Amino acid sequence: MSGSAAVNEHGSAAFQRDGYVVLRGVLDADQCDAAGAFVRQSLDPLVGPAEYEADVGYPGAPSDRDAVGGATPRRLLHAYARSPLLQHLALHPLVCRALQELLGGPSLLSQCHHNCVMTKHPGYSSATLWHQDIRYWSFDLPELISAWFALGDERKVNGALQVIPGTHVVELDRGRLDADLFLRPQLAENARMIEQARAVELDAGDVLLFHCRLFHAAGRNLTDEVKLSPVFTYHRADNLPIPSTRSAAFPSIPLPG
Repeated sequence: MSGSAAVNEHGSAAFQRDGYVVLRGVLDADQCDAAGAFVRQSLDPLVGPAEYEADVGYPGAPSDRDAVGGATPRRLLHAYARSPLLQHLALHPLVCRALQELLGGPSLLSQCHHNCVMTKHPGYSSATLWHQDIRYWSFDLPELISAWFALGDERKVNGALQVIPGTHVVELDRGRLDADLFLRPQLAENARMIEQARAVELDAGDVLLFHCRLFHAAGRNLTDEVKLSPVFTYHRADNLPIPSTRSAAFPSIPLPG
């Protein structure tokens, strides 16, 4: 699908069916290079706030911040406030138009969820298990969409996102999830579902839009180069965060148009 076409009728139907859609070629090479250069400058020396791989304890992560590789950042937080370059990505006209088509009306950028640059480093990047992003979010309706920007090529070998199509509309019993709300892969019904997974491979400049209830995961980065992926989350203007929850900690930002 071409980024210049936003989300056509076919793409909208695919999103409703699969829970995700890819906008191709949204960013040009200069935009990717400029955003990538800014992020690399923010990584060395590290400009906080940031989350470290050691903080999450996922498979492959250092055991703690004092361990070898313990200073490896997992993501740069508060991306929107860091630079006009990242603000332009978050409010990119093509992405905003597509989001508002899919969400069905005027929409807002959440400053409370994602709003980060995911960094997957060689050597010490962790694998993320199968989960839904909505698990820790609190809104009137579980209907949010995230935009994942590829500043470089994303392949399975460097930890491209993997998704299980259609799981954004699947209702699961609580027993199919572990204490941290990850899928329990040892269960036969979950294993059958995971067999349907596919890697969403992106070229630099592509944008992946995916539903907050879509089960997704990611492997480790087995290459020699860090992978950089700004990620932002959006909700319709009449789908409000529940007061006094993390989702309401910062005000949302209206999308243009």
